[in-house]
Amino acid sequence: MLILCRMLNFSTDIFDVIVCGAGPAGLKTAYDLLRQSNGKISVLLLDRKDPWKEPVICAEAVSVKALSKYWEIKERFVRGPLSGIYFVSPDGTKAEFYRKNCGLQLNRAELHRDIFESAKALGVLFDFRTRCVGISRTESGFWNLEVENQGNSQILTAKVIVDATGPGNKLTAKVSELSELENGKTDLEPAAFAIAAGIEHSREHIELHFGSEFRSGYGWVVPRDGVEVNVGLVLGKESKAEGISSRKALENFIAKRYPTATIKGFYGGLVACGQSMRPLAKSGVFKAGDAASCVNPISRSGIVEALKSGTCTATSVLEWLNAKNDSEKRLAEKAAFERWYALQGKTHLHIAHAKKAFGVIPDARLNRSAHRLATLPREKRTLWKIFFEVLALSPTLIWKMRSFLRS
Repeated sequence: MLILCRMLNFSTDIFDVIVCGAGPAGLKTAYDLLRQSNGKISVLLLDRKDPWKEPVICAEAVSVKALSKYWEIKERFVRGPLSGIYFVSPDGTKAEFYRKNCGLQLNRAELHRDIFESAKALGVLFDFRTRCVGISRTESGFWNLEVENQGNSQILTAKVIVDATGPGNKLTAKVSELSELENGKTDLEPAAFAIAAGIEHSREHIELHFGSEFRSGYGWVVPRDGVEVNVGLVLGKESKAEGISSRKALENFIAKRYPTATIKGFYGGLVACGQSMRPLAKSGVFKAGDAASCVNPISRSGIVEALKSGTCTATSVLEWLNAKNDSEKRLAEKAAFERWYALQGKTHLHIAHAKKAFGVIPDARLNRSAHRLATLPREKRTLWKIFFEVLALSPTLIWKMRSFLRS
């Protein structure tokens, strides 16, 4: 591994791009930058820990179709196939959606390793013992990045900074020039999960639990290896104002539904579960992944969304680097948002408008809907059928989703 003392050898050089954060968005950005440029630019990838270090805060379930569009599926990072979802109402009624091998249980840490090794083969420079502290402008118009490594500080310089550090706007918050950028704080919601054994579950299904206890969010059980499961929840942002702890809510959920569970460990964090219209790039600084609030507002899925964001970001950064003047650079920065919005952001904006209405559907209505769905033959329980069944529970939800339904 390239360590910081060796990075000092580059201290008089200017990197073309420094990518801060080696989650899926940062990894994919670095990989696509080198792939699309045929390795002709210098890309430095930084994080404070190895990207494959577990636990990775995630339910680790994805659609086969969605993932395969943005990364080749390999056995090394797949725990097993998924063929269905149990939608579980507050009274425990299960409505099943089934489609053989429609999804995957991921080992996300190994997915990260796979993307990194591909980027490394293309020539990415990297250090995974480095914390990105903040950025400031140089007199020449580039960016200085302050980093810390094992208690030592250093300044690195780049033409472009990609902020893939996750939600919360930690890297750019103090730069007034960048105040209008997306801040990664859109609908910040608390999530918690545990690795647990002793929970009876289907090896090929995930469970999604809904009801008022989740405060506009939901709970989940995702199989891992036939013995352990990932059990967790995400709560609506209003839970913070109500003083509700996601860890305590998860403990209560497990105690109520799975009293015989053996917990191996609890983990948690915040998820940016919204979509704003704020720009994603300015003055050579680009936002990607959770730092760009790219998580699906209702499903809270973020793996494939992060890969999409990385691809969009890399394309826009290369346009910026190839720009002949400031006007072309501004167009490349504008395109960063437009590219994401066309690919995913517009859909996210529609469903974000509906999230609040979905979250206030009474438990009794959710139970009745689950009862009706459970009586249908399996082949008629399509995702669209389940979706429209839920829509029927709330006229407000239908109104909020009207633009999405017309598109």
